[in-house]
Amino acid sequence: MSSLRHARSISFLLLVSGSAIALEKPATLADCASIVESSQRLDCFDRLAASSTRQGNERPEPAVARTQPTPAPAASAGEAHADEPETFSLGKHWELDADSKRGVFAFRPHNQNYLLTTYNSSPNTAPYLPFKNLSPGAKGLSRSEIAFQLGFKMKMLEDITDQHADLWFGYTQQSYWQAYNRGASSAFRETNYQPELMAVVPVNFNVLGMKARFVNFGFVHQSNGQASTLSRSWNRLYVQAGLEKDNVTVLARVWKRLDERRADDDNPDMVDYMGHGDIEVKYRADGHEMSLLARRNFHTGRGALQAGWALPLSNQLKGYLQVFSGYGQSLIDYNYSQKSIGLGFLLSY
Repeated sequence: MSSLRHARSISFLLLVSGSAIALEKPATLADCASIVESSQRLDCFDRLAASSTRQGNERPEPAVARTQPTPAPAASAGEAHADEPETFSLGKHWELDADSKRGVFAFRPHNQNYLLTTYNSSPNTAPYLPFKNLSPGAKGLSRSEIAFQLGFKMKMLEDITDQHADLWFGYTQQSYWQAYNRGASSAFRETNYQPELMAVVPVNFNVLGMKARFVNFGFVHQSNGQASTLSRSWNRLYVQAGLEKDNVTVLARVWKRLDERRADDDNPDMVDYMGHGDIEVKYRADGHEMSLLARRNFHTGRGALQAGWALPLSNQLKGYLQVFSGYGQSLIDYNYSQKSIGLGFLLSY
């Protein structure tokens, strides 16, 4: 009797355990069917049906995408070419637009800065005849010399008129050094000093298919600092227009010489050779710069041409070839026609 009771107890525990397992996880219909108690079996079937419905409504979790390295953001044009020189424009060079303003007393290049070894086909010895060390008897002038030009400008006043005109000060110095002429103690043959004041007015209109960017009203003094028969100097008022289109810039200038007293004028016929104005055309592309400067007095038929080609060596330094033909390469030679060629270096701006 006790054995029967013990067997029934084991059967009951197995039934309860099976029911608990079924209630806990009704994985299949067979699990529910094995439950003896009818109410628990029906309850198991209900939970199984509900579980199946719930799983059908649930969206499968998206598969985790393989992580790919995030590509680096593309560099801007300026960053991608940080080692390349900035594109030239008259607006930037003369600070004509609001976003190009740098304030007053900030130095900028003015005219070209170069260093050349030159060869002159026929040096002008006449002005130096009174000086023994440069006279023909003392071997005279060397055909080869070193020429360099340095120039800067800075803004003195900003927005001085309703047209947003700026007042600039500029300075340019040219020197011709007989560095290879040891018989004449390698003297500096000529140095020209050129300070100027410029009122630059921004403009915006078209001329012959080009865009006019500024008009410059200037006063310029130029002299060589010499005395007696070597002294040369003149003063001018000028108006200059700056135009550009794509890679081409044009600077066109006319001037009026300010007359001096006859007794003080070392070179009264300066305009006969230097003319009443000049025009400079530059073309820039792929770091190269080609230029042509021309002036002419149409009444006397005298003038000059200067051509240049600069090719890139680094960001700021260029190789430079310069060819000159005509009058007035320097002040001492204003009335002397000559041809020269120079090769060296140019600082870009």
